[in-house]
Amino acid sequence: MIRLQQRPLFGFFLNPFGTTARAIELKGDHLLVTGRSMPAALSLADIGEAPALRKGVLGTTLSLQVSANRDVILRGTDHADACAFADTVQTAWVSFNTGAFDREAQRFDRLHTAVSGLARPGRYPAACRLAPVLNDARSLDATLLSKLKAEAIGTDRAERVTLVRKFVADPRAARATAISVFVAAELDRWEQFFDTVESKPLTAEQRLSVVVDEDATLVLAGAGSGKTSVITAKAAYLVKAGIRKPDEILLLAFAKNAAAEMSERVKARSGEPIVARTFHALAYDIIGAVEGSKPALADHATDDAAFSALIKQILKDLVHTMSAVSRAIIDWFSHFLVEPKTEWDFKTKHEFYTHMEQQDLRTLQGEKVKSYEELQIANWLYENGVAYEYEPVYEPKLPETGRRDYQPDFRLTESGVYIEHFGVRRQKMADGTEKLTTAPFVNRDDYLASMAWKREVHATHESTMIETYSYERQEGRLLTGLAEKIAPHAKLSPRPVDTIYDRVIEMKQVDTFSQLLGTFLRKFKSGGYSLEHCESASDKMKLGKRGRAFLAVFGPVFDEYQKRLAGRIDFEDMILRAAHYVETGRYLSPFRHILVDEFQDISQSRAKLVKALKGQHPDVRIFAVGDDWQSIFRFAGSDIHLMRKFGAEFGGTFDGEAGIHSTVDLGRTFRSVDQIAFAARTFVLRNPAQIQKQIVPAGIATEPAIKIVTTAKHEGVKALSDVLAALSSKLDPAGETSSVLLLARYRYLEPDLRDLRRRFARLTLSFKTIHASKGLEADHVVLLNADSGRVGFPSQIVDDPLLALVSPDEEAFQNAEERRVMYVAMTRARRTLTILASNARPSAFVSELLKDPAYGVSQPSGSDQDVHECGECGGRLLRVQGQDGRTWYRCAHSEQCGNFLPACSGCGVGLPRRVEGTLQSKCSCGKVHPTCPDCANGWLVERTGRHSTFLGCVRFPTCLGKAQLARKPSGRGVTGKRRR
Repeated sequence: MIRLQQRPLFGFFLNPFGTTARAIELKGDHLLVTGRSMPAALSLADIGEAPALRKGVLGTTLSLQVSANRDVILRGTDHADACAFADTVQTAWVSFNTGAFDREAQRFDRLHTAVSGLARPGRYPAACRLAPVLNDARSLDATLLSKLKAEAIGTDRAERVTLVRKFVADPRAARATAISVFVAAELDRWEQFFDTVESKPLTAEQRLSVVVDEDATLVLAGAGSGKTSVITAKAAYLVKAGIRKPDEILLLAFAKNAAAEMSERVKARSGEPIVARTFHALAYDIIGAVEGSKPALADHATDDAAFSALIKQILKDLVHTMSAVSRAIIDWFSHFLVEPKTEWDFKTKHEFYTHMEQQDLRTLQGEKVKSYEELQIANWLYENGVAYEYEPVYEPKLPETGRRDYQPDFRLTESGVYIEHFGVRRQKMADGTEKLTTAPFVNRDDYLASMAWKREVHATHESTMIETYSYERQEGRLLTGLAEKIAPHAKLSPRPVDTIYDRVIEMKQVDTFSQLLGTFLRKFKSGGYSLEHCESASDKMKLGKRGRAFLAVFGPVFDEYQKRLAGRIDFEDMILRAAHYVETGRYLSPFRHILVDEFQDISQSRAKLVKALKGQHPDVRIFAVGDDWQSIFRFAGSDIHLMRKFGAEFGGTFDGEAGIHSTVDLGRTFRSVDQIAFAARTFVLRNPAQIQKQIVPAGIATEPAIKIVTTAKHEGVKALSDVLAALSSKLDPAGETSSVLLLARYRYLEPDLRDLRRRFARLTLSFKTIHASKGLEADHVVLLNADSGRVGFPSQIVDDPLLALVSPDEEAFQNAEERRVMYVAMTRARRTLTILASNARPSAFVSELLKDPAYGVSQPSGSDQDVHECGECGGRLLRVQGQDGRTWYRCAHSEQCGNFLPACSGCGVGLPRRVEGTLQSKCSCGKVHPTCPDCANGWLVERTGRHSTFLGCVRFPTCLGKAQLARKPSGRGVTGKRRR
């Protein structure tokens, strides 16, 4: 113990109020300070530098730095005493600092080695490797390093401490620099390996993906970019570089054949037997290891056709055995099979008609109706055994009105009573009265006049007309109201439920519904959802009665499905049970690197298993290779959001930042020429949720690579033959052959391959559904039947909004998955892609490809004719050949619109169109006609009536537009003075 204090007299003059220290005493590792406003004790750890002395007239002043802006000062001391005290304190201070450093020397040396090693890292500085270093460094910095003084510990130690503290201050920058240094050196070190590991040297992007070894690494592998080469090289590299032993590497594939191919390639490249497994094989092995034996697998687990057949059988059995459930099932097919949209959900006739055609509104009786509300009425009549005709010709012959034959919506066969359904809703006015309104694209005055005319017809001819209205459905009483109105005219005789269901089967409506149920069931189990969750989600998403109707069927189907497993397990059970064993530690994983192929197809349950394996050890890495542009297996449970949120789901944590991962874009395709590669990229990226990727094509096209051929009804076979003949004719006569892959959205569209192969022997022809074609390629691809419709392409079944109930995030973009299916189809082609589509109902995808010049698509055959818009609905007018041999123009929405125009009387081919700002319609041949005053499309031609000649619309009797015929004295021609 040593003490230094002010000399009494000097101290009074220098410190009369006691604001500085009066005495300081060194006691062990502390300085005891005496003074009115001074702290009682200071640790030597608080001293920033050695004591400083300053000799003055009134004695020596000693200063101790406690912090950057605060010193302890003792004035008026004896100089000799001050020097002795300062020396003693400095010795104690140095000893304290060096002692503290020495006590943590081993810990510090480990940290210093790890941090200094970042200058030339021997392993990839992954977050999981550096996070423990950072945590330890921060802890040591807080307790020791930040308190050590460079002067006390010496220059060498101070420099080492500074290096560690610099890492603590900015660890992200240090890690980023280390990664950059490592990658550059590693790419150079393994150059020969990358040149020879595959049959062709790896690209720069492929090499990068191999050496990057983050906690989670996502390799974006576009179509034909060589993803299998990347996985093979990665596994071989991990072994050859001594990073992992073969049994520490887990290779996961989705299909047996892919797993077998991967195992074979990895063994050939690495010389080590690293066996690739499917998720199901892995899960089965985990269950077997924990339980001692493997449970029996359900027969349908490995057979999609058997799974679909089981769902259909369950539906049928429920109809026959459970009355409450059978009613729910029939209600679904009668009223909720399609999305219940009405005219009020659309702004234009064209949009409404297009939607109706996509829905294929077919009644239980078999006819196609024009609106969802008509469908409800027709199915109610059928269910209740009320015989009816749809749109019959009104029986009393009406006098000549110029109109088409009157066809009421329904006629009850036995009573002859008619039903007219009017598309009007009620609107409350400010004065309390009600006003009838029509859909946005319907002329209200004309529609109300039509209603009045129909009432007048029935009154005149004393026929009975029952009226129903759109506002009744809006108010939830359309069918109850119909029952009341029809009661006096027809006796209800409800058909047995099983009879109705047999009719549903006959119409093949069960097939599409069972597909929806199967997809929903797999996602339901995979994601661990409950019916309560789905019901709540349905309410939030405002799916209304349709959502509730679906769940009323799904609940019993799911319960029955679970019962029929009878102790066996399906794939969802298998993977979830395995994940549970891993999560709870009953299974100890040996794996430190998990390599997953086709990652875009991963499901919630598979992701759960992967995360459980990763969570068992702090240094496990996930290496995922996939292409979100090719995620097309939602029906099998895949969830694209797991790839889009890859970092959040699988990434590591470093410096307080979660979701640490790395993404490598392979950025090229070895398959398609530029026109196809770029068009496919543009097409799929219309959905902004898809991950951006760069594409480098395989070559430059020297002629149009994408062609669209539109065909008339029943001419698809001839069109395909013409396309194949054209491809065959371009082959070198010396025996050259070419591969042609015929693709379709559905298997039933497969053409007669035997006949085609016989006729086009030099073409290697094959057929696949688009889903089955993944991984395949051909010189030429022909896509069949790219038409619109409920079972068209895009399919209106696959993207049913109900599937959002079992998806973490709904895909808001319309036809999101079907757009990816189209991308897969496009990218199977190396040299050319030909799309066959209906000229009347082309797919929305075909229309998009044709409209946007960015796609560079060659116009369809016969497209030299102009594309004309239907003036009645905004659709397209198609050129058709009439039975009389004349050319006509018919609206593509033939069942809804019915607009029909003759070709120009001058050339017999063209279509006169209105000249803006004039009263004339002009054909491309130059012939001019006066326009019709009543309709948007027609023009006037000379007609002869009972009493005179006049100008009438070419659309007569649909349009009654007229004009008077006047002749000029000069005889130069005919002019029309219009009248209505």
